[in-house]
Amino acid sequence: MSNNNHLLMITGNHSMFRADSGGIIIPTVKRSDFPKDFVFGAATSAYQVEGAWNVQGKGRSNWDVFTMSEPAGIDDGSNGCTAIDQYNLFKDDVDLMKKLGLDSYRFSIAWTRILPGGRICKGICKEGIKYYNDLIDILFAAGIEPCVTLFHWDVPECLELEYQGFLSDQILQDFREFAEVCFWNFGDRVKRWITLNEPWSFTVQGYVYGNFPPNRGGTANLDAGIISLINFPIHRSRSGAPIPTKDGNAGTEPYIVAHHLILAHANAVDIYRTKYQGTQGGQIGMTNVAAWYEPLTDKREDVEASSRALQFMLGWFVEPMVTGEYPPAMRENVKERLPKFTDDQEKLVKGSYDFLGINYYTAYYVVDYHILGPPNYVTDQGIKPLTERDGVPIGRKGGSDWLYIVPWGIFNLMSYAKETYHDPIIYITENGVDEKNNKSKNIASCLSDDIRIKYHNDHLWNLKMAMVQKNVHVKGYSAWSLFDNFEWCEGYTVRFGIFLVDFENGRLTRFPKSSALWWMQFLDKHQTKNQAQETEWWMQFLDKNQTKNQAQETEEGRQGSGKRLRIAA
Repeated sequence: MSNNNHLLMITGNHSMFRADSGGIIIPTVKRSDFPKDFVFGAATSAYQVEGAWNVQGKGRSNWDVFTMSEPAGIDDGSNGCTAIDQYNLFKDDVDLMKKLGLDSYRFSIAWTRILPGGRICKGICKEGIKYYNDLIDILFAAGIEPCVTLFHWDVPECLELEYQGFLSDQILQDFREFAEVCFWNFGDRVKRWITLNEPWSFTVQGYVYGNFPPNRGGTANLDAGIISLINFPIHRSRSGAPIPTKDGNAGTEPYIVAHHLILAHANAVDIYRTKYQGTQGGQIGMTNVAAWYEPLTDKREDVEASSRALQFMLGWFVEPMVTGEYPPAMRENVKERLPKFTDDQEKLVKGSYDFLGINYYTAYYVVDYHILGPPNYVTDQGIKPLTERDGVPIGRKGGSDWLYIVPWGIFNLMSYAKETYHDPIIYITENGVDEKNNKSKNIASCLSDDIRIKYHNDHLWNLKMAMVQKNVHVKGYSAWSLFDNFEWCEGYTVRFGIFLVDFENGRLTRFPKSSALWWMQFLDKHQTKNQAQETEWWMQFLDKNQTKNQAQETEEGRQGSGKRLRIAA
């Protein structure tokens, strides 16, 4: 198989982009290339944007505790205690979403903002309920659909201390309670629910690599062969090698945690379908992340390694929802260390989705690779990922070590999902690229992000080709991210947003990058004369600031932001 193993068509009178690999000409996509009911949105998560970590009764999460107690675990020693302060600035942020013309805003609910003690018997925080009600209401008033994620990795710290969080099946009842509180309070307006975001990332980074709390995996005790695999930068890794961890067992714990995550998801879906879906009329699913794994060669061993890699990443969580069982490669390689679903659990899990959410960022080459050693999730796969073939990178590198720009990977991934998982309805719930947060650059020079415009254009075109050529049922696309934010282990060292956030002056001012203008023009919603004038003003703002020195530029940027927000209001 080659990196251009899918058929590419070029039709219509589009202007052209040239792809980074293969010399493929990719046309400029338009909103009209997608169905009228196709949902375009942008995404964030609670810990990454809200801030207000300890106000109005909010309890502590695992990320609150980890980032403050172990700052060395974050590339710049930072945390999300303030983040971009969306808790206080959400009205202005919704104005910006409306200005862009977004159909949808995907955000997550902080478990401990709703249930500070992790469960109902410890009390419901009325202020937390009010915050999310206010956010949902203002989104509705702006004509923007709320898409709500229940769990985006922030576990109540009290549950970690009590029974080790998702290592225990006690988490199932507490997650049921949290989910039901959300359905009851918000479900009359929320019509798209996501139970879990990227359970693979939470599991592997937390219980294999040890980069995420609770920082388990026992990497300090591993031999050099396994460490060489762990040092490969996977999705959401920190820059450089993981910090060694002493606690945990990467041959058993990730499979236990994943098992409980899947059951927590199925329990939440069961509650929603039994009590709420009939009257509220929404849909519910799970969001998973997947890289595309391209065989390095046409050898059977490498082709099979590609299949195993996809099964151990995407299939780990999707296959049980579709078939009631774990993927064949996992059952064969992990054997008795892989938990089994009881008959009742299998019935609960199988079919527990109305749609599949998929996050796609990058692709890797992969080869068949086996090493001896203690059982470990990394070695169970029998693969070795690579970023080059014959010295040529698989794609242009983004700001993160783990992210290479490979638009054709989303075409292959969509085709794979359709063929493997019985032609599901799919929403692309995250897709984006980052750049380094270069503090030596002034604000105006950071606003030009042609790399991001090209990234979204080329991925949308490949997504469209999957819909047209393979009849993949994709219903929506959310960019990651709406704003620069706290990017987990990388802190504020990289920027994913289509809006730049000024972290330096303490005011967290939002500035539109070139990609924000591109999205506004792409969505082309309510293009009135005033909005056209506003686009021209934004462009003049960017051009004018290019000629200023850093001090002048920062001050004028603040004034420009105030003017922009007043226009939005």
